[in-house]
Amino acid sequence: MQDHASFPRLSFSGGVARESQRVLPAEVAVALSYNASTHAVMMATPADLTDFARGFTLAEGLAALEEIERIDVVETALGVDLQIWLTEGAAARQQQRRRSMAGPIGCGLCGLDSLEEAVRDAPAVQGTLRMSPAQVMAAVAALPQHQPLHDLTRAAHCAALWTRGSIALSREDVGRHNAVDKLVGAMAQPAQGAALILTSRVSIDLVQKACTAGFPVLIAASAPTAAAVQMADGAGLTLIANARPDGFDCYTHPHRLTDCKEVAHVA
Repeated sequence: MQDHASFPRLSFSGGVARESQRVLPAEVAVALSYNASTHAVMMATPADLTDFARGFTLAEGLAALEEIERIDVVETALGVDLQIWLTEGAAARQQQRRRSMAGPIGCGLCGLDSLEEAVRDAPAVQGTLRMSPAQVMAAVAALPQHQPLHDLTRAAHCAALWTRGSIALSREDVGRHNAVDKLVGAMAQPAQGAALILTSRVSIDLVQKACTAGFPVLIAASAPTAAAVQMADGAGLTLIANARPDGFDCYTHPHRLTDCKEVAHVA
């Protein structure tokens, strides 16, 4: 399946209508099935789907990498079925966490069976990563170079991994949660020495995913929710938001920022 397609459009500006073509990101129904039982249905861009299956499994804490026996990508007339096969012990744990989601790409908590599961604690963050403010801003400035689908469509989110002074890996999707899952599934190294960079706002479930994957630092282009800040603080995650090439806001655990000048307290 293609991750984008071109459509005709009529653009109105200055009292004039113009015909043109616009490239838009593809969006299809993707089922995540574990041991032949559907766990969730997401609307996603049909690219890097093996990464998506692996990353969703890891970021949701459903199984460890070595507990994934195989992943089959099955295309159907209605969408794609990602058939994920887990070891017996992992399959039993997955059934306890089972949820059924169907609907908006913007919501990562649709259809959860219990409120307790929705606000589950994020695992404590380890790792000794340190970043200077200059590195944070340079990472944000470099992000557009890693967004080919966004360049084509202006309608895709990106999640990127920053380590050792540069962005080493990125994944895109129409859904911000899906982009994170794809990135986690594609990573070939532990996240403890890396920062997660997002083009989106930060909600509580993205903090959960970042902490579960082991990232000590999360950098986002937009604002966080209050619950996301509280969870990041409790988990030891350094949460940086409203990040631009010329500045950013750090909400939690600023001890991972180096080379900072004296803090000025504004009334």
